[in-house]
Amino acid sequence: MTWREDWVAPDAALYGDDAWAHHDLAVTADQRLVGFRSGGDRFWSLDADGRFAEEWASDLHEGHGLTLAGPAGAEELWVADPGITFARDAEGVHDAVLSRVHGRVVAFDLAGNRIAELPTPGWPAYDAGETYRPTTVVVDDAGDGSVWVADGYGAELVHRVTREGELLRTLSGVEGAGRFDCPHGLLIDRRRPDDPQLYVTDRGNDRIVVYDLDGNFLRAIVEGLRAPSGLAVRGDDLVVAELGARLTILDRDDRVVERIGDDPRATARPGWPNALDADGRTVRPELRPGSFNSPHGLAVDAAGRIYVAEWVLGGRMVRVERG
Repeated sequence: MTWREDWVAPDAALYGDDAWAHHDLAVTADQRLVGFRSGGDRFWSLDADGRFAEEWASDLHEGHGLTLAGPAGAEELWVADPGITFARDAEGVHDAVLSRVHGRVVAFDLAGNRIAELPTPGWPAYDAGETYRPTTVVVDDAGDGSVWVADGYGAELVHRVTREGELLRTLSGVEGAGRFDCPHGLLIDRRRPDDPQLYVTDRGNDRIVVYDLDGNFLRAIVEGLRAPSGLAVRGDDLVVAELGARLTILDRDDRVVERIGDDPRATARPGWPNALDADGRTVRPELRPGSFNSPHGLAVDAAGRIYVAEWVLGGRMVRVERG
């Protein structure tokens, strides 16, 4: 494993010093990496050599969950925006600012044109005052075209809807594993083409919950996970971004193959995922090469390189390469 922090061209300027990165990543068919400019509303893309390619405005709070659907040349970027930004208060503490309206699931083409927006799911909790704060969206474009949305920061539910937004099914975790606590990330796993499955990172419960694509519970994966946040497939393996300061690689049978960048001490630091100065103000922590602090979003390219965006003031994006 080779750890790379220097692969992004310095003039790309993806993160400001006071921008608290809280976004996902996606890799296009032509191997561009797409992310979101923290502290603004713009998406950016980099080529495979880390050079800035383009950016476009979105009017979203966050590109918190990103997924690509559709064929090469006509890809759609689906975005889950929970309606969260980060700002400093009068005492210098940097923390989340929640919008008072529901979050959104929006789709763009790769020229930055909006092509779809889903309505808030028709679920009673939202009519009763719960705010919809979607964290991840995935599209079953190799199946029936339905869309799965994790409301990880709101009602803590996973919804299956049509591309027009009609609610088909809602999962709460009680179907077999116990109530979700921040169902943060989703993945439609087609490593076994005749047995596609939905993986849900149940972050607050330190586990992954697996369903078939009709929403029937199959199993729960624990394997000593620490706040699993994001998921990506690399060949026959599943890469899990654990907010608790490491990556875990699972094989097709959900067994641990490898742990990468493990720092079990990180989350015990005052102010984690950041740090606090002598006056209690939020500052960027000292991030050590080879050790993760707070992996949040990730993507894998055609060469098997893993890109990890960390949830931290000033951002950090690491590329992990084979060998």
